Amino acid sequence: MFNQIVNLLKLRIGVIMMLTALVAMVVTPGQSLDGMQVLVLAFAVLISAGSAGAFNQYFEVDLDSVMQRTKDRPFVTGSFKKSPLWIFFILALLVVGVGSAVLFLNNAAALYIFLGAFFYGIIYTVLLKRRTWMNIVIGGAAGSFAVLAGAAAVDPNLSPIPILLALVLFFWTPSHFWSLAIAKHQDYAKAGVPMLPVVIGDKRTAVVVLGNTLVLVGISIMPFFYGMSWLYLAGAVSGGGYFIYQNIKMISEPTPKVAMKSFFASLVQLVFLLIGAVLDVLLLG
Repeated sequence: MFNQIVNLLKLRIGVIMMLTALVAMVVTPGQSLDGMQVLVLAFAVLISAGSAGAFNQYFEVDLDSVMQRTKDRPFVTGSFKKSPLWIFFILALLVVGVGSAVLFLNNAAALYIFLGAFFYGIIYTVLLKRRTWMNIVIGGAAGSFAVLAGAAAVDPNLSPIPILLALVLFFWTPSHFWSLAIAKHQDYAKAGVPMLPVVIGDKRTAVVVLGNTLVLVGISIMPFFYGMSWLYLAGAVSGGGYFIYQNIKMISEPTPKVAMKSFFASLVQLVFLLIGAVLDVLLLG
């Protein structure tokens, strides 16, 4: 049951969103949050992202059932039965997440947490995913809102560094997901989902991924010019350089194996950047 709940709420994605929010909190100048507020921020982002992930699976049973990657999701396997009670549960998670942010943080942080869930659950899942290759570009803004939530919890008047980090997440998502979409091209084609590789082919998508990653890495370096130190810069450059390297390899060989290496390189890039940001504050801040 526990594994099914983890699967349903897409908690792996939620943990990434939570960590980006916490890092944004750490790097944002302003009054430090107390321990309870930090826990509320982490909790609110995690369960709100979980509510959006659960709604995504509730809404997409027809797609998930024909894709190899998603055939073991609980609504597909029958572990969980679809019913209106699930919509109540999903909304309750969102209300608790956003409500706790209102009570213990501030309205700005609560708004960004809500927008993150709304963009993933409604904008991406309902309105865009089945209709346009831009689905993950626009819907990917959900990750950016997690960053803004973490920053707004400290200071609702956003400063340049968290705004730049939000842009990093915005450009990170397409490079991250299109790499996976190249690896899972046949799945998306079978389901009729217009992910970019299905629309323009794997090799052309790999070129687009590289171009997007170059923009991503360029933006990720910019916080250095707004006060972040060489520690942050080292994390951004090393992780970004590795991601670019894997993108270039994917252009030469846009196979599922190489595309998955690019997908995992995106995680390396993000982890290095986040670690660099935290070390910057803890050691040199």
